[in-house]
Amino acid sequence: MKKIFLIIILVTPVLLSQQVLDKIVAVVDNEIILKSELDFQVNQLAYNRKIDPSTPGLKDQVLNSMIEEKLAYAQANYDSIVVTDEEVNSRIDYQLDYLQRQYGSREKIEQMYGMSIEKIRRELSDDVRKSLMIQKLQEKNFGMVDVSRKEVDDFYYKFRDSIGIIPEKVSISHLYRNPRKTESIKAKYRKIAEDLLDSLKAGADFAELAKKYSEDPGSAVQGGDLGFVKKGVFYPEFESAAFALNDNQISDVIESPVGFHIVQLLEKRGESVHTRHILIKIKSDEQADYDAIDFLNEMRDSVVRNVNTFKYYAKKFSEDTETAPFGGDLGVFYLNQLDKNMLDIVSKLKQGEISYPKRIEYGTDDYGYHIVYLQERVQQHPADLEKDYNEIKRLAEDYKKQKMYSEWISKLKDKIYWEIKL
Repeated sequence: MKKIFLIIILVTPVLLSQQVLDKIVAVVDNEIILKSELDFQVNQLAYNRKIDPSTPGLKDQVLNSMIEEKLAYAQANYDSIVVTDEEVNSRIDYQLDYLQRQYGSREKIEQMYGMSIEKIRRELSDDVRKSLMIQKLQEKNFGMVDVSRKEVDDFYYKFRDSIGIIPEKVSISHLYRNPRKTESIKAKYRKIAEDLLDSLKAGADFAELAKKYSEDPGSAVQGGDLGFVKKGVFYPEFESAAFALNDNQISDVIESPVGFHIVQLLEKRGESVHTRHILIKIKSDEQADYDAIDFLNEMRDSVVRNVNTFKYYAKKFSEDTETAPFGGDLGVFYLNQLDKNMLDIVSKLKQGEISYPKRIEYGTDDYGYHIVYLQERVQQHPADLEKDYNEIKRLAEDYKKQKMYSEWISKLKDKIYWEIKL
């Protein structure tokens, strides 16, 4: 299930092509940093901090961070850090889900960037792969860092005035149902795709059917044509089918996270394929919505009447595959970490209460329902070593990691070539 509850700062690469000749402002190993990239990062940081982009020292701070990132990427290459295509696709899906919640639909994302979703995926792919390589290297070097009780105590007494007030926090669980996941709904839209496949087998023109029936707005007007795409860009299910086809061969109906596809391979060149497809999205209907709401109300009533626990029902019936094994546990969050949808629900609940079913909007025709259980609410308070030990321990770990990271970067600067050209 898509995570909609945390407010995330998403750093996406600049997708628009450069209109003027760029200037190189730094070189790190085999990588360069362009002035346009530096300016973009400076403006983004200034916007997030609500400060003037020309603030003294800001550009130097950002450039140094970019150089450190390039140094880490260079070391990841030297250490032969491997990132799979599936990992890249998963991260891109996550970023696109975030953008979809931000802009409202995938169509609006395409309008915003002036290119199809598939082209955005291609543009993101290289930067995402680099980012994941750096992340894996950092986890390898610093992922197992721990702190002793003494280190936590020392950190607390040294920085307690800086830690200040611990914001109000809540511990929450949920039970999620997706009306589009019911077998009857999926069967309905699979049948539409299968009927189109039968028409293609009977000699119908692929491009004409794609223009008329495909629900991928980025490619439908082109007769479903997706152009040449390198391996690692499409959804794994789509890609697996595409690379298994021979030229001009048409696949069976394939299910991906966005719906049912019929894929035709036009040409294969090494690790790239030229395909076209027809997409039929899975859409809910009113009855499926009513069924999901009724089911969640029944679950809520059962918990209120002490028939069984919320954890029991969430583990057994929730369609959030990530949290269901843990009884729907979403974790502990500060209120300012919750997005508006979750905040609206939690703010009305008392500790131990369960919300009524709430519709969650992801984008056009993409939604579900859930009930939320407020396990615990802790009001804001001054940081306390015993009461907030876990949070203070995490801060102490981060502090220790940052010191280790700074020392590591200093060593990289001594052994890997880098130069500022400002």
